[in-house]
Amino acid sequence: MSVFSHVDFDHHEQVVYGHDKASGLKAIIAIHNSQLGPALGGCRMWPYADDQEALRDVLRLSRGMSYKSALANLPLGGGKAVIIGNPHTGKSEALFQAMGDFVDSLGGRYITAADSGTGVAEMQIMAERTRHVAGAGQREAFDGGTRNGDPSPSTAYGVFIGLQAAVKHRLGRDGLKGLKVAIQGVGQVGFSLARHLKEAGAELWVTDIQETNVRRAVEQLGAKAVGQHDIYGLDVDVFAPCAMGAIINPHTLEALRAPVIAGAANNQLADAQLAEELKRRGCLYAPDYAINAGGIIDVCYERTGGTAAQLKAHVEGIGGTLKQIFERAEAQGQTTSAVADSLARERLQAGR
Repeated sequence: MSVFSHVDFDHHEQVVYGHDKASGLKAIIAIHNSQLGPALGGCRMWPYADDQEALRDVLRLSRGMSYKSALANLPLGGGKAVIIGNPHTGKSEALFQAMGDFVDSLGGRYITAADSGTGVAEMQIMAERTRHVAGAGQREAFDGGTRNGDPSPSTAYGVFIGLQAAVKHRLGRDGLKGLKVAIQGVGQVGFSLARHLKEAGAELWVTDIQETNVRRAVEQLGAKAVGQHDIYGLDVDVFAPCAMGAIINPHTLEALRAPVIAGAANNQLADAQLAEELKRRGCLYAPDYAINAGGIIDVCYERTGGTAAQLKAHVEGIGGTLKQIFERAEAQGQTTSAVADSLARERLQAGR
């Protein structure tokens, strides 16, 4: 299948395939839009079933990064990288050195960062071969301490802020005490979100493909563990998808009962048309690239400078952006996804 005729091709500026025989690297980098600045987006490592699945993922994710940066008012474009491989068994120093060379070959048009299947350690290896990598060093944390370059705490905090905005709009609640939240995926971002929610007094139900992640949430946060397929049908206030994408699909939608969807996962809707069905059901959906922008904001501040207080204030702006999206969608009778897309395109056009 040609890239240009692919259903998820959205006038991408550049799609590049990279292969290194010695290390076994097979990767794709997609640059969707660079009108506002260099394309920045994470490097995902995942055991895709085939090349077409990897291409679909990188095309959708890179477009989401363009819209995410635009909505977050950042001087960045949108891009993404995917490595085809198992993140638990397929990593090597040589692999990520080769990936660093691949990123460097684009001359700064694309800047990479950690994503699902990669972390600070992998970014540090890539940084040995290219300066076009973010999230590989130390920086000041919100609480005044220091942490490594991992942006996931900012992602989780932004989702927490956005979840509050969604609960306020849909349920009319100012506080989260007693709020029932089902979290799908309690890895780095999901667990951090769960901790924020626990501190705010929410009740938690969790699931994850990694049993150790579930056990940690149960033991440390008092969460209730549920099966992977049972998470959708719970009688809760909020469903927070924090794992892989396409999790809202015709099958899961039949079981879903929560009136609010607000989570960290990218590309949560398997099909854009599902936004209409959510609207029809009275389910408020917080568009993923709007609510999970905390990580990209964090990475931007790492590159441009700024204090932890300035970063925190910028991340908290996610709440205001979502409020604008929710109110416009309600006033115009549109889906929140359509309004978010429209708002992002407005900001991209303004920066042309």
